[in-house]
Amino acid sequence: MKQLGLNAKIVMGLLLSLPPLHAQAPIRGYARSQWYPQRQLEQKVRSVAEPGRIGEYIEKMSAQPHAAGSPQSRKVAEYALGLLKEWGLDARIESFEALLPYPTARRVELVAPSRYVARLAEPAVPQDPDSSDPEQLPTYNAYSGSGAVTAPLVYVNFGVPDDYETLRKLGIDVKGKIVIARYGGSWRGTKPKVAAEHGAVGCLIYSDPRDDGYFQGDTYPQGPYRPAGGVQRGSVMDMPLYVGDPLTPGWASEPGVKRLPVAEARTVLKIPVLPISYEDAQPLLANLGGPVAPEPWRGALPLTYHIGPGPATLSMQVESDQQIRPVHNVIATITGSEFPDQWIVYGNHHDAWVNGASDPASGAAVVLETARSLAALQKDGWRPQRTIILALWDAEEFGLVGSTEWLEKHLPELDAKAVVYLNTDANGKGWINAGGSPLLERFIRGIFDDITDPVSGRKLLQVPRTRAASDTRDDPPAKFQVSAPGAGSDYTAFVHHAGVSVMNLGFSGEDSGGVYHSIYDSFHWYSRFGDPGFLYGKALTQVMTTSLVRLADAPILPFEYYAFAREVRSYVAEIQKLAAAKGGKLDLSAVEARLARVGTDARRYELELVNAVPKAAQARRERLVRLNELLYRSERELVLAEGLPGRPWYKNAMYAPGLYTGYSAKTLPGIREAVEAGRWREAQEQAASVMRALDALDGQIRRAIMALKQL
Repeated sequence: MKQLGLNAKIVMGLLLSLPPLHAQAPIRGYARSQWYPQRQLEQKVRSVAEPGRIGEYIEKMSAQPHAAGSPQSRKVAEYALGLLKEWGLDARIESFEALLPYPTARRVELVAPSRYVARLAEPAVPQDPDSSDPEQLPTYNAYSGSGAVTAPLVYVNFGVPDDYETLRKLGIDVKGKIVIARYGGSWRGTKPKVAAEHGAVGCLIYSDPRDDGYFQGDTYPQGPYRPAGGVQRGSVMDMPLYVGDPLTPGWASEPGVKRLPVAEARTVLKIPVLPISYEDAQPLLANLGGPVAPEPWRGALPLTYHIGPGPATLSMQVESDQQIRPVHNVIATITGSEFPDQWIVYGNHHDAWVNGASDPASGAAVVLETARSLAALQKDGWRPQRTIILALWDAEEFGLVGSTEWLEKHLPELDAKAVVYLNTDANGKGWINAGGSPLLERFIRGIFDDITDPVSGRKLLQVPRTRAASDTRDDPPAKFQVSAPGAGSDYTAFVHHAGVSVMNLGFSGEDSGGVYHSIYDSFHWYSRFGDPGFLYGKALTQVMTTSLVRLADAPILPFEYYAFAREVRSYVAEIQKLAAAKGGKLDLSAVEARLARVGTDARRYELELVNAVPKAAQARRERLVRLNELLYRSERELVLAEGLPGRPWYKNAMYAPGLYTGYSAKTLPGIREAVEAGRWREAQEQAASVMRALDALDGQIRRAIMALKQL
């Protein structure tokens, strides 16, 4: 080999002294000189997470049933609090009181043409000791109506509005009947809500094995899927109206406050509702007559699916204690060194319907390991420039109660200080998913491009979202986009009521199984099927620590407006097609004009940002404070003071949970739902509200451009 010349040696030395190429990639909001040290800091915090610790947290939190309102839920909160304090964090429990009803009577009996008494209980599995734990909550639906009814049975498929249209065409009326619906197709609370709107007097919800059982694969304990006796508990609160304590809508549920009578609470249902297993559902469905169900309605039970009504006749009873019970949130604070009044908030709930190893302990464990990682960074001398708040919420399962009551109590302060809210929930093996504010899409894309999948070694952005992450084929991944926020977890009050930008994050896709909200959601199940080795718990911890550190220390917050304009344009196009299909008259030209202006100013902002970022390190503090406040308050400009039609608690003009979808979002909901219902005047009025919100956002972008110029 020829010896290198002097110049070549100098060049080689310079090349070796440069940061690696990945560390030279841009980080939004940071100057070029800050990219390498910031990535070193992020790599350092990512190196702290340990899968074994995550497994330990999950095992301890899921050791006993700990439903919200129970002494065991308080013990889980105290366990988390003890760890946070042990790591040197400033932490406390902040408590509320809320309506958290437990069942006092449950009965389902087939009284004709034969007799069958439903078991309404899940059998223990010998291989899983937690499945026989004492103090399990019975199988029930929180916020069901109370009462006893006897009536013919009707099968209504998923029990969504389209299914009732099919029944109408078949000449079948559910008025005065008890309906049985299968889980899936919508939020569970939609099923009894729509049933009651059509005159039904009771509702049963069961898990069909086609969707959640042996049709999908081996059932537990041989495999991950729901066994015949498994039941999905859950709330049936009418969440699209408002979330949180049903008796204190819009104000914090603290001791001594005014409370609505239960009968006046709009989110508590009026008819009795119970969840049952497919073991209990089979004899009920087998005794139905009437027409054979359409092919898409047929499940996987060994019977011909008929619709009824009758001859199956049921007697059912549900009674609840309607008790006010305690709610215990755990809050930890790391105060910012430079901008303590700008808050980065991250939360996950800690309450479960039973043991809850997957939901919620797998996500709660990530909060704890994130806290330990940040505490370790603090011990090495780091302190965030902005304040970081970590939260473990209580009573999420009942209706996002703990997070909502906390937000309603602290709303003025959060309005002034909350930069973003990051959320996790159940986590398992698969690929990364993100839902939330389009204003944060570019930021989270950058995070995913810096972190690798624990199995395939690919960047998270490169992992296909439709097949196994361990697949090494070179097929391109699906285009990454952040989905619009609905109402599936504790981000709901932040984005829909307070106008705080949110991001909901988690791995899933290969952790399929039918233990959701059952006694089988245990450490035994999770460690075998959910996330063996807890590798995806570590990966999510790395996502969260990187996100928090990057947001806390960014000289200029990484909000971006062009993705927002692109997404809202797609919402408008969808609604225009819907209106045309319905033959209605709707003029969205003013909305499109405002969107065009937002898009133009979004590009102007990007051009000015390039010039401003290098100046940020030397900028006057008050100017940085002003700029970043304009950025993080951008989502606030989308809030409608009057709220959405018929549900004023929901205030974001861009997205909301659908009135009949629940978890799933409806975009431009005021316009879209008016169009769907054929209320054209209301749709045009809502278009004017969206136009005003877009005007307000565009004004905010222009002010941010001026603030960039003044750095």
